[in-house]
Amino acid sequence: MPAVIEPKLISGNANLPLAQAISRRMSLYRGMSVGLVDARIERFNDQEIFVEVFENVRGEDMFIIQSTSNPANDNLMELLVMADALRRSSAARITAVIPYFGYARQDRRTKARTPITAKLVANMMVSAGIERILTMDLHAAQIQGFFDIPVDNLYASPIFALDVLSQFKDGLEDVMVVSPDVGGVARARELAKRINAPLSIVDKRREKPGEVAEMTVIGDVSGKKCIIVDDICDTAGTLCKAAEVLMEHGATEVHSYITHGVLSGPAVERISKSVMKSLVITDSIELTDAAKAAPNIRVVPTAPMFAQAILNIWNGTSVSSLFETETLGPIYEGIL
Repeated sequence: MPAVIEPKLISGNANLPLAQAISRRMSLYRGMSVGLVDARIERFNDQEIFVEVFENVRGEDMFIIQSTSNPANDNLMELLVMADALRRSSAARITAVIPYFGYARQDRRTKARTPITAKLVANMMVSAGIERILTMDLHAAQIQGFFDIPVDNLYASPIFALDVLSQFKDGLEDVMVVSPDVGGVARARELAKRINAPLSIVDKRREKPGEVAEMTVIGDVSGKKCIIVDDICDTAGTLCKAAEVLMEHGATEVHSYITHGVLSGPAVERISKSVMKSLVITDSIELTDAAKAAPNIRVVPTAPMFAQAILNIWNGTSVSSLFETETLGPIYEGIL
């Protein structure tokens, strides 16, 4: 088998701008061009997905960049078909770079006769020939255990910490990190530790999925600039309601730092009209035109981190080093 010389990137249609940004960033790091492999991904009239790779990938270390975001089924199937095409083309190793891992919210049986779809998706990926997963802020960390292959789960909190330290440098002593529910305390605590800020919790009680019956603030937020931290913003109902409750309890400003901006349905309109001063999300999911036009939605890039993580995997060096601000800071210097 020929020696693996260079990492090769290939992208699906889920988030082509992010794939191109990762490609540019890797080219910058390596001092040489690292382009996307030329391929054709199209649909037949009945919406069957077809993939054709136009470059030789035999013996190569391949990285498929594909979020499984909306439309989740189409993007997931694209990923599987691309993996199969590369496996049958004798690629040495196939790594799926999945900035947003769809179906992650179906990680357990919440009631009788329901599936654990995240496990099903994991099985499908392994069966398609994927040998390694690189993702960011899995909704439930235990999903890593659904795979019998290595899974590298990056975190957005180091990037968010750098952004908070930059944006609030003149009033950091007034900042308070807020978890929008009890389940997200660990994620919020991680950011709070990085910026040396206190932590508060919004306890919510749901009557049924998608609706919030009542909210209680645990902790004194009066006079504070509150930063809500979560991994997913879907319809933004809970997020906007939490912002209102915090303002009612005396917060001076409310900002939100959310890793994955799913922003489905009325989300963008709700955010635009909400009391939130800003919503900061990553580019793990490609933004709609409406989201790009929203005055209080801002995006922080993940390409520098993903590019370095891909190079570390290819080199066989530590990926967990990217969890540290000391390592990530130089990568984001001049960006945030």
